[in-house]
Amino acid sequence: MVSAYVVVTVITIVANAGVAVADFARAEFVLANSAEVGISQSWIPLLGGLKAAGAAGLLLGLLGMRFVGIAAAIGLVLFFVGAIVAHVRARVFLKMLFPGGFFALAVASLVLAAV
Repeated sequence: MVSAYVVVTVITIVANAGVAVADFARAEFVLANSAEVGISQSWIPLLGGLKAAGAAGLLLGLLGMRFVGIAAAIGLVLFFVGAIVAHVRARVFLKMLFPGGFFALAVASLVLAAV
């Protein structure tokens, strides 16, 4: 079970850190997706910061600060619930796969950290 926790959490860290970098770099796909969902471009750095903080918190959890890792996983779950809601409100159902995948990773990290 420990190895599953480590593998899933590392994947979650890499995925969130990667998309946070894309947010900070204002990658074209980030700008297009935020416009399609109706998120102002001024929010993108904040959203990237939240993803980066979640990734950092998960890393701290792997390094022994279990409570921080669990809190970060909860934060990411809530973040991606919000992202899914934004996609539903914008009726952009096909593109919900991306926040849905990040949500699934965050949930898996949370469940494995809490066990």
